[in-house]
Amino acid sequence: MKTMQMKISPHGASRTIPAVAGMLLLVAAPLFAQMNGSAQSGAAAQQQQQQNSSMTPGSTAGPSDNGGADTAAMQDKDFVKNALEGGMAEVQLGQLAAQKAASPDVRQFGQQMVADHTKLGDALKPAATQLGVKVPDQPSKKDRELMAKLQGLSGQQFDNAYIAAMVKDHKKDDSDFKMEAQQSQNPGLKQFAAQGDQMIQQHLAMIEQIGKAHNVVDDKGKAVNGD
Repeated sequence: MKTMQMKISPHGASRTIPAVAGMLLLVAAPLFAQMNGSAQSGAAAQQQQQQNSSMTPGSTAGPSDNGGADTAAMQDKDFVKNALEGGMAEVQLGQLAAQKAASPDVRQFGQQMVADHTKLGDALKPAATQLGVKVPDQPSKKDRELMAKLQGLSGQQFDNAYIAAMVKDHKKDDSDFKMEAQQSQNPGLKQFAAQGDQMIQQHLAMIEQIGKAHNVVDDKGKAVNGD
């Protein structure tokens, strides 16, 4: 896999754009075909189990039999919904940064967020349909409030606030995608989360490097102002 490199200088930034986002699109179709196949196999196995139970004297199928599967399915749905909302926010905030940022490296990062998270969201939408998750039509309330705050800033104030927000958001995304990749019982979604996390980690490395150049984060990736 190609790695992402960004070289920060006072005059701008040069970078090698990763192939991860494109790879996500290439694997999305077979992954979600696998998801569909797994769902059909699971349904058939459940039907067969119910038939066997009905023919076995004294056997019962209590509500607790599918409790673990129901919990896992809800976690998958929550992940997909939150990932779609978060991705939509990254795109809209990236568009804002591309328009308002004073520094070329921040504008460039915003453009990268638009491109990568648009592809990631498009690849995730089939899973939402299969899982019965309504595709959100706007970001979360928290992200809408962040966008309103950033719209009121300009120049270096905007850049610093955007950088700090992106570092914080990508750390949370990294944690969420890792957890889904480790805990999901859906093979397709599990692999998708692992692939998506690779891209998020690259984004996090990029924005932390930019943050250091702007004195927004320290060498450990923590906000200099303590936020």
